[in-house]
Amino acid sequence: MKATAKAHPIQGLVKYHGMRDEELRLPYHDSISVCTAPSHSKTTAAFDPDREEDVYVIDGEEVNGRGAERIDAVVDHVRDLAGIDHGVRFESANNFPTNIGFGSSSSGFAAAAMALVEAAGLEMTRPEISTVARRGSSSAARAVTGAFSHLRTGMNDKDCRSERIETDLEDDLRIVAGMVPSYKETEEAHKEAAESHMFESRMAHIHGQISDMRDALYDGDFDAVFDLAEKDSLSLAAATMTGPAGWVYWQPRTIEIFNAVRELRNAEDVPVYFSVDTGASVYINTTDEYVGRVEEAVADCGVDTRVWEVGGPAQILDEDEALF
Repeated sequence: MKATAKAHPIQGLVKYHGMRDEELRLPYHDSISVCTAPSHSKTTAAFDPDREEDVYVIDGEEVNGRGAERIDAVVDHVRDLAGIDHGVRFESANNFPTNIGFGSSSSGFAAAAMALVEAAGLEMTRPEISTVARRGSSSAARAVTGAFSHLRTGMNDKDCRSERIETDLEDDLRIVAGMVPSYKETEEAHKEAAESHMFESRMAHIHGQISDMRDALYDGDFDAVFDLAEKDSLSLAAATMTGPAGWVYWQPRTIEIFNAVRELRNAEDVPVYFSVDTGASVYINTTDEYVGRVEEAVADCGVDTRVWEVGGPAQILDEDEALF
C-alpha cells in the first residue's frame, strides 16, 4: 500500500477567491488555470496497518499545525473512501521555490491525492481524484487534471471537480517566472477577499470572464487568453487589498516587472502579458519565439527567472522514484 506521484503547480488565469465552505474548500466561483513544467512536487505515501501515528514530511521537515491539518483532510477522506484505518507515512519534495506565489500547494496536494488514492487501491478518474485534492487546496484540483483546466463551483463532489480544456496553445506557451520573494498567507487572503466591498463586483463579472476564457482557449487565441489573465490579476488584487486588513502583496519589483511587460508589448509589439496569483512573484506569458527577449527584460528588473512550459496531469511514478 505504497505509491509515488508527481504533479505540476498551476498558474491561475481566471483565479478563484474566497470559499463557501472552508472544510471542503468549495470556492465561490469557477476558476481556470494552466500547469507549469518542469516545476513539480513529488510525493510518496504508504499506508501501514501497524503504524499508530501519521507522519508528514515536506522538503525534509516534519509538518505540524495548520499544515498537518490540511493534509489530514485529504488523508482522512481517502481512508473513508477505501474503508481503512491504517496509519500513513507521507513525504513530499518540491523542485521549485515555495511560498512565493508559484502554486506549491496546488502541486503538493495534487501529488498527495494521486499517491494516496493509488496506495489505498482505489480506482478513480482524474476528475474524481481532483475532488480529493481539493480538500487540501482548491487549486490542487486543477493540478490533478493538468495543462489548461477548469474547476467548477458547486456544493458537492459531483459538481465541484476539475476538467481539462483542450487547446492549441499548449505547445507554444512559455512562462517566464519572475521570482519576488515575499511572505504570503493564501488562506487568510481568501477570508479577506470575501469581506471586501469589491467582492460582489468580482462575483458579478467572473462568470462572463470564465465563458470568455473558455472561448479564447477553444480558439487558440493567445492574446485574448492572456489579456484576460492579466486583467483578472488586477481584479484579484483589488479584492484582496480592500479587505479589512488592506493587504498589499506586491513589492516594488513586482510593479517594475509589470511596467517592463507593458513596455515590451506596447513599444516592441511582443506578445507578452503578466499574471499574478496571491503573492509578489510574477508569471510572464509569451510564446516560444519571444521567450529570450522577455526573459532578458525581466532579468533586467533584478530578479531571478525560470522558464516553464505547459505541464500535463498528475502522474503515478515507478517504484524506483519513491522518496522512501
